[in-house]
Amino acid sequence: MQQAKKGLTLIETMSVVGVIGILVTIAVMQYGNYISRTRAVDTVAELAPYKLAIGACYQNSGALANCNVGAFGVPALLTSTNVKTLTLGNGILAGTSSATTSSGVAMDFTYAPSPAVETPSLTWGMTGTICDNSRGIRPGDGLCS
Repeated sequence: MQQAKKGLTLIETMSVVGVIGILVTIAVMQYGNYISRTRAVDTVAELAPYKLAIGACYQNSGALANCNVGAFGVPALLTSTNVKTLTLGNGILAGTSSATTSSGVAMDFTYAPSPAVETPSLTWGMTGTICDNSRGIRPGDGLCS
């Protein structure tokens, strides 16, 4: 009577290790995209106080050209975990985020208001490398066109 074989052959074991390696590679890439997208969205959230102050400045002064640091209640520019650099001129915010491209380069952004016709409100739009379908803010999500 012959005994039944128990265990896996070398080929079977190598196949399983190969499949696991492929799955891990895909998971790591997706995790990097997820982290970068989260940082991009957090960057926009951290710009909210400036957006609010620039809106108030525009309503009080009547012109975006007057909306600079220290004017009409616009606060001093601060960097944070997700906003690495930040500048403000004529109501337009520009800088770099901790969100990165797939090659590890920090994504840049320009967050600019546009006065609405015949109303005192502003419509905000974002441009720059932060508008990225896989690692940043997806175009069409309300900010990036």
